Amino acid sequence: MAVVPFHRVNVLTGIKASRIIEDPVQCADLILKARRPLLILGAKLIEWSVDGKLALEYVLDLARATGIPTCATAHVKGKMVELGVIPESVYDVVEIVNALKDPDWRGVKKGGNHDLVIFLGVRSDLEEQCLSVLKHFAYKHLKTMTLDKYYFPHANYSLPNFRKDAQWREFLEELIANLRKER
Repeated sequence: MAVVPFHRVNVLTGIKASRIIEDPVQCADLILKARRPLLILGAKLIEWSVDGKLALEYVLDLARATGIPTCATAHVKGKMVELGVIPESVYDVVEIVNALKDPDWRGVKKGGNHDLVIFLGVRSDLEEQCLSVLKHFAYKHLKTMTLDKYYFPHANYSLPNFRKDAQWREFLEELIANLRKER
């Protein structure tokens, strides 16, 4: 079954399109296998609410469950600090993508470049372009994943299009529960 991306101009992605992940257990396994993952948090996480809970709060639960370092983009840092969390790094989204392209970059914690980058809440058109850049220029050392409720064909792993917030919430809650269980 073909999944139509949120931005329909991106239906032609070349010979390689994203692998759709519908199972939170499988998603948790992929995250836990990464040696140096990174969460890139976009400004939409401050705007989006999932059944009354700020989307950023779900993402911070995910970060706590795994110990994955966070990279706050735009003005996300202020809200994170308000929620009692200090991000490990603050970059403009284009700036962090440019750093991730370099296989010799030391990463946000200076322990080596990241092997899995998880995008959440970046404006969808910008996120798709960032994923395209990483797909073409960092494919040898980096995998990408999106946990937004939209399908992104340029990521290595993407969620399907969730039509209802309840589906997305359920996926995120099960993912976080599985990550806590495995840790």
